[in-house]
Amino acid sequence: MPAATIESAALLLVAARRARRAGARLPESLRPPDFETALAIQQRVTELLGLPIGGWKCSLPAADRPVAVAPIYPPTICERSPCAFLPIGGMARVEPEIAFAMAHDLPQRTSPYTEAEVLDAVGEPRLVLELIGPRYADPGVLTFLEVLADAINNQGLYVGPPVQGRHGDGHPLKPLVWLANFLATRGEGLRAGQIVTTGSYCGVIDVPLNKALTVNFGTLGALSVEFNAAA
Repeated sequence: MPAATIESAALLLVAARRARRAGARLPESLRPPDFETALAIQQRVTELLGLPIGGWKCSLPAADRPVAVAPIYPPTICERSPCAFLPIGGMARVEPEIAFAMAHDLPQRTSPYTEAEVLDAVGEPRLVLELIGPRYADPGVLTFLEVLADAINNQGLYVGPPVQGRHGDGHPLKPLVWLANFLATRGEGLRAGQIVTTGSYCGVIDVPLNKALTVNFGTLGALSVEFNAAA
């Protein structure tokens, strides 16, 4: 896809972000035809916003989704309640997840990082809620490539307390290892201070606004939060 087309797609997604209102699907001529183009649009959105990357969302590759990664920007990362939210149908749409706060950089390099090296770079695992909110008004009609270009529907992240228990099979760490190596091969890398969320704990849920909530993560702990509609 020509650079001018990537620019046009990114500008539309940035406009929807700045308007704080979901817009129409990208015109057919601007829809990404492949994963590299979707990632290029995603990257151009980051550049146009002029924001650093405060975190990432990712999941392990699958046959139909060989790349599932998106940046999360510092202004959308909330650690205090109440947390401002752009509601969907009068509700806050969230996904309970496990995230990892990075204590050390994992920069670009040619050899893959081992699981032990990635774990050593983690400061602590945290209970989080991913805040869901696409820039498209009708996300049900989209291809995954369009979703990927729009940061996989990410609106932000609410960061709760450190994990208290132990995940039984270690799966939340595996996407983090994949992400560390994916970014390292693309001239980027994970940075100390970033937080990485690695997939849904129980799927998407809609919760009410202006109400004190407690979200339990089984033996791992719980977080408390209240969501208010963003001005």
